[in-house]
Amino acid sequence: MTFKEKVVSLLEKGLEENPSLFLIDLSITGANKIEVTLDGDNGVTLQDCIDISRAIEHNLDREEEDFSLEVASAGATSPMTNPRQYKKNIGRTILVKTADQQIEAEITDANEEHIVLEWEAREPKQIGKGKETVQKKAEIPYSDIKEAVVVIKF
Repeated sequence: MTFKEKVVSLLEKGLEENPSLFLIDLSITGANKIEVTLDGDNGVTLQDCIDISRAIEHNLDREEEDFSLEVASAGATSPMTNPRQYKKNIGRTILVKTADQQIEAEITDANEEHIVLEWEAREPKQIGKGKETVQKKAEIPYSDIKEAVVVIKF
C-alpha cells in the first residue's frame, strides 16, 4: 500500500466515525505534506479537526515516511464544491456564477442534481413606464455552476 493510499484509508475511517463530517479536499505533495479540508452538516469544530488529525497521524509511522499534516475546515468564503454544502446552507444568500450569468439569491432547496434559488428583481413594467418588483426562481444544475459562495452580510 502506498503512502497516499494509507492516508486515504485512514481518513475514510476517521470520517466514518463522524458521519456529519465530509471531505472537501485532500492533497498530498511530493514532500508528503498532507492537507485535509473538511466541512460538516453542522459545521466543523476544533475537536473535529483534532479527531481527524489523530485518526491519520497516530496510524502512520514517521520512521517509515516523514510527513506533515494539516487538517482544517472549509472557510466561510471558500467556494462550495459538494452537494452537502448547498444543503447545509439552505435559507442563506449565496452568489452563484454560471457561464452566462451571476445570481445573488437565497438558496431554497438542494438535492443531488441541482439547487433552487429565489430572489426579487426590479424589471420594466409590462404596460406603462417604470419598474416593478417581481419574484424570480431558478433551478440550476451543479454541472452549470462555475463557482458558488455564501454571501456574508453584517
